[in-house]
Amino acid sequence: MFHDLDATLKAMLGDEAAPEVLQAADVSFLTPDKDFKPVQDTVNLFLHDIRENRTLRDQAPLVSRTPDDTFVTRRPPVRVDCTYLATVWSHKTGAVRAEDEHRMLGELFLWFSRFPVLDKRFLRGSVAEPPQLHPLPASIGSPPETAGAGPFWTALGVTPRPALSLTVTLAMEPAQPTEPEPPVREISIRPSVVHPVLRGRLLEDADGTHRPVSGASVEVVEEGLTQVTDAQGDFAFQGLDFGGYTLLVQPTGRPDLRTEVEYRSGGDIHKIILPRP
Repeated sequence: MFHDLDATLKAMLGDEAAPEVLQAADVSFLTPDKDFKPVQDTVNLFLHDIRENRTLRDQAPLVSRTPDDTFVTRRPPVRVDCTYLATVWSHKTGAVRAEDEHRMLGELFLWFSRFPVLDKRFLRGSVAEPPQLHPLPASIGSPPETAGAGPFWTALGVTPRPALSLTVTLAMEPAQPTEPEPPVREISIRPSVVHPVLRGRLLEDADGTHRPVSGASVEVVEEGLTQVTDAQGDFAFQGLDFGGYTLLVQPTGRPDLRTEVEYRSGGDIHKIILPRP
């Protein structure tokens, strides 16, 4: 795929709308080291950095339908930043050479800056095909980490040169796909299960006010279930069907009390008032 991106950039430089100085120049993708000595005006695009663009990472899987009515789930394409070091090389010498190279570099910057997204007419090979689901963004500017440019050129064995950084973001298909899956033929919705709760509160009449009675035993006679009231006088029985029940209340040190309740809603609180002792 990277070689198709090379061909795409070469097509951009050779386009009839490009500046004449770029159309006439040779385009090279060789490493611009001490052995790189072009004999004609040349634009060199050295692919020196390739890394995933995590800002554009997409986690959502892609689902496609096959001719036999099954579905294939695939990981989304990986978005990859391809960064070129762009330099220009004149075949002339001396001050004229520097003047020509600066002119070419300026035209190169202006031409590439016209395309924040690569025009479809330039795309070549796999760059023009899936998995390119999105337009291909491009940016041109100064090389990153300018402070480290000196060691870079020293490693190549050449004198430092003015350069531009060109980054194009591609989409690359991960190795897959998964096994085909049958289509969904039916969707069933299971109703939520509601567990009714018979709730109550045991109170005592004290000078016109009602105070909670804690520690009293409350039995559902028909079911043989027993609870003890808490500090607020509350009790609760889960799993009972709606209907009428008899509650046997046995407060400590006081007579038992039987009361009938009609249980119709799990949200109701059945209040039981004990008379004054």
